[in-house]
Amino acid sequence: MSPSSSRRRQLAAGAALVAAALVTVTVPAGTASAVSTRDAAIARAQANVARHAADFGFGADQGLVVKDVIIDADGSQHVRFDRTFRGLPVVGGDLVVHQDAKGRFKTSSKAAAHDPAVKSTVPVVAAQQSAGHALQAAPQISAATSTPELVVWAADGTPRLAWRTTVTGTGPHGQPAGQVVVTDAATGAQIESYSADEQATGTGHSEYTGDISIATTQQADGSYALIDPVRGHRTRDAHNLSSSSVKATSGTLVTDADNVWGDGRKFSTDRTTAAVDAHANTAWTYDYYKNTFGRNGIKNDGKGATVFVHVGTNWDNAQWSDACFCMMTGDGNGTTDPEQVDLDTMGHEMTHGVTSATANLRYSGESGGLNESTSDIFGTMVEWYANNAVDTPDYLFSDQSTPPWLRRFDKPSLDGASADCWSKTVGRLDVHNSSGVGNHWFYLASEGSGSKTINGYAYNSPTCNGSTVSGIGNQKVAKIWYRALTVYMTSTTTYKGARTASLSAATDLYGAGSAEYNAVAAAWSAVSVS
Repeated sequence: MSPSSSRRRQLAAGAALVAAALVTVTVPAGTASAVSTRDAAIARAQANVARHAADFGFGADQGLVVKDVIIDADGSQHVRFDRTFRGLPVVGGDLVVHQDAKGRFKTSSKAAAHDPAVKSTVPVVAAQQSAGHALQAAPQISAATSTPELVVWAADGTPRLAWRTTVTGTGPHGQPAGQVVVTDAATGAQIESYSADEQATGTGHSEYTGDISIATTQQADGSYALIDPVRGHRTRDAHNLSSSSVKATSGTLVTDADNVWGDGRKFSTDRTTAAVDAHANTAWTYDYYKNTFGRNGIKNDGKGATVFVHVGTNWDNAQWSDACFCMMTGDGNGTTDPEQVDLDTMGHEMTHGVTSATANLRYSGESGGLNESTSDIFGTMVEWYANNAVDTPDYLFSDQSTPPWLRRFDKPSLDGASADCWSKTVGRLDVHNSSGVGNHWFYLASEGSGSKTINGYAYNSPTCNGSTVSGIGNQKVAKIWYRALTVYMTSTTTYKGARTASLSAATDLYGAGSAEYNAVAAAWSAVSVS
């Protein structure tokens, strides 16, 4: 059953778009014909990389690892690969091969690394030394363990041997926490450090949204469990587990005797109340991606995620974890902020999983801002899809749990930290603030510039170049952004690259020079991305 209402809080952490003459279809595992088509596309893409080796910077000792395959309605194929060098992962080496229905090469999308070759894959700095450095670089994580992995790091276009070390442990509120620290394997110098959890901290007054329908499963003993038999996700109580060892099997499955759940109150003593919102809003998110883009689950493999409620103690946040393929939600701060399980949160967090499974936008610099913006955009679009009478669709992110809002789209800088316009220094901002450029673009492309009232709320969106922009509606812009994310973007895409990717997507869906194409271009220019 589909839920009929929603709720939301905030954050962090495709392949098929309906359009005029072009409907993208993701190739699922299953039928023999689908498998055959997918395998043939991969084989042709591999041959095209070899045939156009100079274009791809592909040479000796390199390998390709298939990540995703998208087949358009006209048969056009888009095959995404990660790259290896002498068996080591290449960070920033991913690429997409675009080919016609017969497998003939058309064009390519490539991350920063052109030729990832390094002189040696033998590190000068020992793994133990890099592990120790990483622990020192993440003092906010307690009970931490450190796991180094040797990689070719080329996210800036210049390949070098590096240790990518993941630190995992417990955050300040008892939540699972992680940090990735990258160090040069020849000198030991730190290259970059970023969150492994794609999470952000917010403070909010989350409100529940009335009576809703949720999909449950009856057990052999007659009780009911929060297992969605249609979408596959299940909701578990973490019992305030404070260890970073949370796995998909941690805690206990949420059950009930009579299939009537929760009491609809803030700070409820009924632990199933938070589970109702988490379970229902996960379903809304799944349905949005399925019914809008034909995406069958987060990884497009039909598998449902595990959703945890009551994680940590006074943890005023939520996060997506690829490691356990799960959502984790906290209980708020115990005084003003209730459970973090409202609609925007669930849509935002699960979108981090979609991004990870597709373009895998790096959680650092401009690509990190695009990663966060993508989650804000689709978290908001899930809210518009649900169209709940209590949580009215808007362009105010986390307005239900962080009144009046945590972030807003029409003028992001009103939060005091986010960027309205692109500049050379945007990539230095926290990713939740550099995301403002993408959010502002999305609003302008959707609704246009100037003052207006939408669903009872007043907005006033300026442009950075003094232009007047007319919007084409958020559904069209979201479809363009989804295709750009899943077909054209790579792990190191910048805002300039996002403009190129979205214009390619607009061309695919609506045609070059169409009103939609021109609106997308105008909105990018309006936020100083050209």
